[in-house]
Amino acid sequence: MNIYRNFDEIDYKKETVLTVGTFDGVHKGHQLIISRLLDNALKNNWRPVLLTFDPHPQIVLQRDNLKPVKLLTTIEERLELFEKFGLTDILIIPFSKEFAKTTPEDFVENYLIEKIGLSKILIGFDHMFGKNRGGNETLLNSMSKVFHFAIERIDALQKEGEKVSSSKIRESLETNAIKDVNDMLGHNYSVSGDVVPGDGRGRTIGLPTANINYPEHKHIPTNGVYLVKSVINGMSKYGLANIGTRPTFTNSRNTILEVYFLDFQDDLYGSCLTIEFLDFIRYEQKFKDLDSFLLQIALDKEKAMQLINKF
Repeated sequence: MNIYRNFDEIDYKKETVLTVGTFDGVHKGHQLIISRLLDNALKNNWRPVLLTFDPHPQIVLQRDNLKPVKLLTTIEERLELFEKFGLTDILIIPFSKEFAKTTPEDFVENYLIEKIGLSKILIGFDHMFGKNRGGNETLLNSMSKVFHFAIERIDALQKEGEKVSSSKIRESLETNAIKDVNDMLGHNYSVSGDVVPGDGRGRTIGLPTANINYPEHKHIPTNGVYLVKSVINGMSKYGLANIGTRPTFTNSRNTILEVYFLDFQDDLYGSCLTIEFLDFIRYEQKFKDLDSFLLQIALDKEKAMQLINKF
């Protein structure tokens, strides 16, 4: 897969079909656009280009009165998924406040048409672009007549009467609806990060955990206990992930992601793990003593084993 990190790195080629967007999550709706992009390229012998942005525009343009945006996928995770779905040419635009001032007309003419080349553009059902998100399908239609390129609009993918979208997936993460999240994504929701030292308490009570240092803007599921999976040394290992503040043992307000693997006890410090979330087990709670805590963990493990048999 060819990865370009500015407009000067990519060669001009008129015979190009492209799509533009953040593609956060690379969910089933995005996958439909990717599939159509590749179909168009194959049918017409065009170069398929996906143009995305990093950092996410909402992070750069964060408003003080709004909650900070949390990402379903980092740029590294998006690239892995793009490659998985067969894309060959990815252009990553370094998004900045200065670039955000680019008018929609300039973006299309000076960048898409003159620098990349454009025979056809694929857009989502709600595609808007350029300064103040002023560009839309109407503008593209008028410019297409001048610069001779085609437009294909991809309608929203529906799930049970609702549009599949990154926003909807974020809402489902906030309500522990991991199965719905994975269904909309078409792949398991995951969080990657380095394993870092914790307070060591888990090992002293026979429950050693891997503490995951996840990226700052990554969207973490709501506090609770989850069934998860990781690939370690080439083998799938299942575990219980706890997201929360560990109220039984601390008064901290810091959210921690830690994983207790059911059949793996080796030292993982310093390694990078990808944690795939499979199902929600229960909410985090405060126990009156260690025995109550351990009894609940035993019940969690029993439920986890039952769920594993379904995957």
